[in-house]
Amino acid sequence: MKRHFNWTNLRLVLILSMVVFLYSFSSIRNEQRKLLKSTIEFIGKEQLFVTHETVNKLLIENNKDASAIRKVALDLNSLEKSINNHEMIEKSEVFVSVDGVLKAVVKQKTPVARVVSSQESYYLDYMGTKMPLSEIHTARVPLVIGNITNENSELVNELFRYIHADEFLKKNIIGVEILPSGSVKMKNRNFDFTIDFGKIIKIEEKFKNYQAFYQKAVQDKTIEKYKNINLKFTQQVVCTK
Repeated sequence: MKRHFNWTNLRLVLILSMVVFLYSFSSIRNEQRKLLKSTIEFIGKEQLFVTHETVNKLLIENNKDASAIRKVALDLNSLEKSINNHEMIEKSEVFVSVDGVLKAVVKQKTPVARVVSSQESYYLDYMGTKMPLSEIHTARVPLVIGNITNENSELVNELFRYIHADEFLKKNIIGVEILPSGSVKMKNRNFDFTIDFGKIIKIEEKFKNYQAFYQKAVQDKTIEKYKNINLKFTQQVVCTK
């Protein structure tokens, strides 16, 4: 009984072997290639609190030029972690493009308030964590005095996030005092009255009342007469001249 050699199977094996060889060869060559350069891209249009140069030093190990680094020597997870550990940066994504560029897309922290005390001064960011002051840019956020504790920090940050998200309040509120009782007083940018906000509850209702009062008082040209604006009662605004 004669056996016929299967040329089709042989061709398939040879083709598969060639594909594996070419893939392995190209992968090795690609890993041995050096990077062309590194680039930094910041998300958003806000002023920067950390420079491109600072991020680039974190991105390029030992402060070497990117063109001296081979792809195989890169640990992208480690680089990403190093950038994310920076106290001005919220998160980042690090990758190498198909044309050999090491790229970092960076989102810096967003300050929503500046806390001032006799011991220290720092920003509170949008997530409620401490953020150091920057030497290259000063954020236009409310100045805060008083105690921020573990018990009230969540409510306080909710208040500042609301102010930051509203264009009117963001420009209007320049100072916040947190009293030991938990009540809050605020200062206005343009007029010399105090806003008695009360406890940090019903934030949206209280600020809607304040905006309605403000617009009406400016229209009537009576706003300069007031010394205190009480928002404690959500059904009405009580003003004192």
